[in-house]
Amino acid sequence: MVDTDSGWDGRGGRGQRGAGDTRGARAADAIPDGRIAAPDRRVALPGRRVAAVSLVALAALATGCEPGTATGAQDASPPVRATQAATPTAAPSLTRTAPADAKPRTAPPPSPSASTAPPAPAPDPTTARPAPEPSTAPPPRVLMRTGSESDRVRELQARLRQIGHFGRNPTGYYGSVTADAVRSFQAKRSLPVTGSTDEVTWQRLLAMTRVPTAAELRPPTERPVAAPDERCLKGRVLCISKNSRTLAWMIDGRVVSAMDVRFGSEYTPTREGVFEVFWKSRDHVSTLYDTPMPYALFFSGGQAVHYSADFAANGYGGASHGCVNVRDKKKVAALFDQVRTGDKVVVYW
Repeated sequence: MVDTDSGWDGRGGRGQRGAGDTRGARAADAIPDGRIAAPDRRVALPGRRVAAVSLVALAALATGCEPGTATGAQDASPPVRATQAATPTAAPSLTRTAPADAKPRTAPPPSPSASTAPPAPAPDPTTARPAPEPSTAPPPRVLMRTGSESDRVRELQARLRQIGHFGRNPTGYYGSVTADAVRSFQAKRSLPVTGSTDEVTWQRLLAMTRVPTAAELRPPTERPVAAPDERCLKGRVLCISKNSRTLAWMIDGRVVSAMDVRFGSEYTPTREGVFEVFWKSRDHVSTLYDTPMPYALFFSGGQAVHYSADFAANGYGGASHGCVNVRDKKKVAALFDQVRTGDKVVVYW
């Protein structure tokens, strides 16, 4: 190594200069003796730069960078390039130092069997529900139904009439009109709509109504009795008005009892005029129509005054085959006992 501080270049003795070093000689001649050391230091600077460049090159080789070909002060700028070149080596070092049990950032793809297998079907909610248990409670006992006839039926009709479900006078016979009234009551009270009066329906009706009076149970008639025909004012007479649809049992101009009646249709009309009772048959059955005609009082051929279960059930929605139908069974039964053979019958408008 050249000692630049001593000023010796290795070719001459100490204090001597080479023949080619004329720049140093000129500087020495121009500067006083006391300042000769300064020029020597400036001459030595290039040597230090060479040593610095050599160190940078060695450092670059040590870090794996390729040496540049430029000289001078530009050779000191590669620290930036050294940093850029060092980046590729940093990534492998991170990969090598990753822990062996590190989990991947993304989940592995599913196996072929898992991706191709169809999903399990969801259970049908309608089939998943258990079937309801059948009710084991017995149905309530039926007390009255279509065809029943009793005082209890009369009370049922009177109570239904109190709350607007039965629009007629009680008859004591459970027909289609009464069944419809019971259905209406059951539907309004959210009860099973059967048309028959069971224990539940009956108790609910009793709780909502009062005990019927005698006039409510057996009213004289649903319709007002018409003014009697003058032929009805003497003797014992069944005075029957087609206009008011009533029958008045009269003795010497006094009304003993009255009741609602209906007549034959336009094809089988009830005959009008003055007649007399010629035959009484308590449990009569029509041989022509094969229908019951209880408490029959015959006055003109096959036409008679008698009880009609159809009239009690369906009201004026139907008609007779020419007879005078009565729908109050007890009234016509009492009439049957009072009327005699030969009593007058007057049918008029």
